[in-house]
Amino acid sequence: MKFDVSMPLLGFENIKEVELQKIDDIFMRVEALDAKHISFTLIDPFVLREYDFEVPKKTQKLLEIDEKSNIIILNIVLIQTPIEDSVVNFIGPLIFNTDNHKMAQIILNESTTYGVAEKISNFLKK
Repeated sequence: MKFDVSMPLLGFENIKEVELQKIDDIFMRVEALDAKHISFTLIDPFVLREYDFEVPKKTQKLLEIDEKSNIIILNIVLIQTPIEDSVVNFIGPLIFNTDNHKMAQIILNESTTYGVAEKISNFLKK
């Protein structure tokens, strides 16, 4: 599924269009369509932990999100071997509006309890 980048990805401001691809029930991949060698592995944060934040009004307006919108929230994950050593960026979620194919990344404020590089192993049942 293709999405227009309505608000730049941090550090990748030149990317204007991406394609979201499902890997499995937990992981997805996003690839820049205007910069072929740039892609990110994404994870559904809700399978790991409780994850709650407010989408800023400006972003809601930009993505045309309301209470009826179908959105997907994903986080960038840096895959490591073994997989338990992989780290998730919970501070910069990606928000995809599947109704109009617009997406944006937001950066949560500093008062959040979420980290920028939290190990997946912290959330696995032991």
